[in-house]
Amino acid sequence: MTIDNNAAYNNRAHVPELPQIIAQWEKDAATYRNAMSRQGRAELDVRYGSTSRQIVDLFHGENDAPWAIFIHGGYWRALSPKEHSHLARGLTERGINVAMAGYDLSPQVTLAEIIEQMRAATLFLWKRFARHMTVYGHSAGGHLTACVMATDWTKLDAGAPRDLLPTGLAISGVFDLTPLVHTDMNADYKLDNAGARASSPLFWPAPTGKTLDVIVGAAELPEFVRQSKAIADTWGAEGVKTSYEAVPGKHHFNVIADLAEPKSAMVERLVTLCRRQKQQIDDPG
Repeated sequence: MTIDNNAAYNNRAHVPELPQIIAQWEKDAATYRNAMSRQGRAELDVRYGSTSRQIVDLFHGENDAPWAIFIHGGYWRALSPKEHSHLARGLTERGINVAMAGYDLSPQVTLAEIIEQMRAATLFLWKRFARHMTVYGHSAGGHLTACVMATDWTKLDAGAPRDLLPTGLAISGVFDLTPLVHTDMNADYKLDNAGARASSPLFWPAPTGKTLDVIVGAAELPEFVRQSKAIADTWGAEGVKTSYEAVPGKHHFNVIADLAEPKSAMVERLVTLCRRQKQQIDDPG
């Protein structure tokens, strides 16, 4: 059976209330940024690269706590950290420090360039804080989460540890980009099959010994459910400690809502990952 990839990957059509959802994100994000700024717990628009979108917004939890990096979605073509600030709340209220990373958007840059920007942001944070970190992201950010987890950091910076990102959480990502070649969105991406495979972490050597949790909404488009299961199964078979969950009743855009809630199961999962990576580094034996 032939799949209509335009329909299979069109989250906007699947969730028609998306404009209202994003408007609420913007409101909640601004409220959170303002509150954290008043408390002296926010550093905004910290440049890691040469363009205005290559920034990280830093939200501080506790001084000695682990750091986590959040990578936003938007199909690599839209949005920024600014619509997602409030999603740091769950972790910062639990003491975890959060860096929300931005990147240039397609079609101004290629997906391969966006991957390189996320690597640059991660190295920037490593050099500033000298900490191993947990990475988590949604949608396009889920894809980028897997990409940076599967990066050999020693090839990019001799001073960086190979296990710079030992743990991660990928939410509703696309890990095999080849279906996107056959969508209208590819007018922006300009991917051919070879380029799509080259930017697909599903086809990369798995980051053996690391931990990746994968979450997707059970009410999402079937391709997103399939892709999430595929990365968990494939990397799990290749030596990554993976887990997979399809959250009942959640679609592509409300599956991340619980990141703002300190007592939610999703935040508890992230806190566990952050503590696990710190324990692995502090006590590798």
